[in-house]
Amino acid sequence: MKHLLIISLALLFSAVSYGQDSWTLKTNKDGIAIYTKTIENSNYKGIRVKCALPATLTQFVAVIMDVNTATEWLYSTKSSTLLKQVSPAEVYYYSEVGLPWPLSNRDFVCHLTVKQDPRTRVVTIDGPVVPDYIPAKNGIVRVTHSSGKWIISPGDNNMVNIEYTLEADPGGSIPAWLVNLFVTKGPMESFRKLKDQINKPQYKKVQYAFMKN
Repeated sequence: MKHLLIISLALLFSAVSYGQDSWTLKTNKDGIAIYTKTIENSNYKGIRVKCALPATLTQFVAVIMDVNTATEWLYSTKSSTLLKQVSPAEVYYYSEVGLPWPLSNRDFVCHLTVKQDPRTRVVTIDGPVVPDYIPAKNGIVRVTHSSGKWIISPGDNNMVNIEYTLEADPGGSIPAWLVNLFVTKGPMESFRKLKDQINKPQYKKVQYAFMKN
């Protein structure tokens, strides 16, 4: 979250408490490690995804900030549309996530901001939702609580190290089998596609005045 994004609701059916460290490794395939943990007073599990990709810091940021293309790689994302670009380092976007019938789709408005530590070059992308940014739509459940975070660090041999965590509540009634699907399958499929997405030519040409590789 798939926030993106989410960035995006592709990874949204989980909840994370950043103050706890009791993560359990659920799966580790193709260099993608997915951790979960039980959150006190919550029906949803926490999620953390770690992997390394051959890319520059700028390439990675360019993919995440290109919100209109999130449907190409974020799991179950039905639509993703830029609403407002405040600056190259700050955007608001709308996304809808498709759920299997008879469940209602979820949607959200995410506020993405990018910051880089000038000393370590570590990049942080925060993505809380802004539920009242646009009116809710009939037949779609609006996500009112979600805050995703990307931490991207420079690695060795032209790699970047990625850590993604998400705190979210999808709202409504979600069956346990679907929660488990999004906790494991969603992140794995999203990060596999991200490996291809980040190598597309348009992202290799991007430069940001506020960032250095």
